[in-house]
Amino acid sequence: MTGIHITDIESAINYWRTRAPSVEGAALPPPTRALAEVYAVMAFERRPEIDEAALSAAAWQAWLTWYESTPDTPCIAICSTSQGDEVCKGCGRTFAEVQHWTEMQPVQKRATWRRITQEGSAWRFNKYAERAAERQA
Repeated sequence: MTGIHITDIESAINYWRTRAPSVEGAALPPPTRALAEVYAVMAFERRPEIDEAALSAAAWQAWLTWYESTPDTPCIAICSTSQGDEVCKGCGRTFAEVQHWTEMQPVQKRATWRRITQEGSAWRFNKYAERAAERQA
């Protein structure tokens, strides 16, 4: 089963820190605190992932709110799976991931995002990054 990666917990914490900063000397707001507790356990136990069922209701809701603020799909409208490729050259998803994306759960989608980002071989990450760098030069 796919779990929530610690980097997603970190991103969710930072989202909430920006959205609802704690007042100087005061306790963390509830969403940040709920996620921080999960993060602390993961760090202490050296666990890179945690099952969504292990999150408290507050932590799960805080994570889902962050998740909803992220892009849903890595698609860049250049789909080579429609041409028979097993892995899309545009976004890096497999044919099965492209085909079943709308049915996938948030944790599964984030795992896919993490994998394709780490691989960094899709045009989403290299061709468009090169073009952006050319425009800034």
